[in-house]
Amino acid sequence: MNIQTRNKVDPAFSMASMTDLVFLLLIFFMLTSNFVTPSGLPVNLPTSVASTIEVQKVSVTVTKDLQFFVNEKRVTKSTLEGELKSRLAGNKGVVVLHIDESVATREMVYVAGIATKLEAKVSIATKPK
Repeated sequence: MNIQTRNKVDPAFSMASMTDLVFLLLIFFMLTSNFVTPSGLPVNLPTSVASTIEVQKVSVTVTKDLQFFVNEKRVTKSTLEGELKSRLAGNKGVVVLHIDESVATREMVYVAGIATKLEAKVSIATKPK
């Protein structure tokens, strides 16, 4: 008695869906890697135990010789508020402060006060410990 089934199982495995998944993950990681942009100015950041990455739209850098930069554009202390206002126009963004560890705290408070007045969230950039 030779009984054979009509439904044969194909032992080959199709990799088409796996390659689609790999390409989708590759595209996802390529797009999200552009959101993390480190500051290009040489600033010695303080260290912190809990360091998280913020998506930054506006970056304010204060160097150890008290030079102010908004997104790598040099501004004076008196024109800082106007520059931040133009960068944050129309949306409530995040202002990331890149302040050298040797700069006095009053400078950080001054910049954070301007950003808070413009209804922006303030985040301080640090190095992980």
